[in-house]
Amino acid sequence: MATRPTWQGYLRLSLVSCPVALYTATSRTGEVHFNMLHKDTHNRIRMIPTDPETGPVDRSEIVKGYEIEKGRYVVITDEEIKAVRLSTTRTLDIERFVGEDEIDRLYWNDPYFLAPDGDMAVEAFTVIREAMKKEGRVALGRLVMHQRERLMALEARDKGILAYTIRNKREVKQPEEIFGAIPEVKPPAQMVEIAAKIIDQLEGPFDPSQFNDRYEDALRALIKEKEKGASVTAPQQPQEAEVIDLMEALRRSLGQTAGGGERRKPAAKSAAGRTAAKKDAKPAAKKAPAKKRA
Repeated sequence: MATRPTWQGYLRLSLVSCPVALYTATSRTGEVHFNMLHKDTHNRIRMIPTDPETGPVDRSEIVKGYEIEKGRYVVITDEEIKAVRLSTTRTLDIERFVGEDEIDRLYWNDPYFLAPDGDMAVEAFTVIREAMKKEGRVALGRLVMHQRERLMALEARDKGILAYTIRNKREVKQPEEIFGAIPEVKPPAQMVEIAAKIIDQLEGPFDPSQFNDRYEDALRALIKEKEKGASVTAPQQPQEAEVIDLMEALRRSLGQTAGGGERRKPAAKSAAGRTAAKKDAKPAAKKAPAKKRA
């Protein structure tokens, strides 16, 4: 595997352990990034650390500080930070197993691939992975990554293990902070029924290839045109019409989706292909296949 690991250590289930490596499962290399340039020379702008009283500061003179009150800091050295070591710095201990539905989707964070680190680790890694697959549970463990201890959710995926960082309670805002201000309104049953039919007509399998970042595509097209020396003007943005009659808008929407072609059936999910985005609701009963026309 050519990719550099984000973390290396040991995966341990009770008395069974093996060396493993953690790799990021996503990439941001394809995103469009801009540099800040001087408007006349087009030279890149350098960010120089500056003390508001003494002026520019050499990086060797910079220390870490934690603000305990306005303008008052506690200075912490790198050596003191390194002295705060936990057992999870080098070991990912599996502490318990839970059902995937038991973890609120608010808490799921970044995905990683966990793989054995070396040929000697394969056998023990495979035993742990197959046991997890057999039980169909998500394993929870902790590790220290980027100077922070993270709770990890692990599940068997193909020949490896898919790992997600799980946010802690302090990082997650409670829905009531926002949803609490929404007034209690019971919409007309007929409107809900029409909206449900629209949802039913738009149902289909999840295909990530159909959901490109259109803004990124437009930026790349803009860059190509500018590279050729073309003058690009911003297109006029269409103005959205104000919805006056909600019932009429729903009926018109239903008519548009009804003419959009035959409804697609969702693809079946494999046990190994489960993700953190599993629906909270119970799966609906399968519909009988439509009879073929003569």
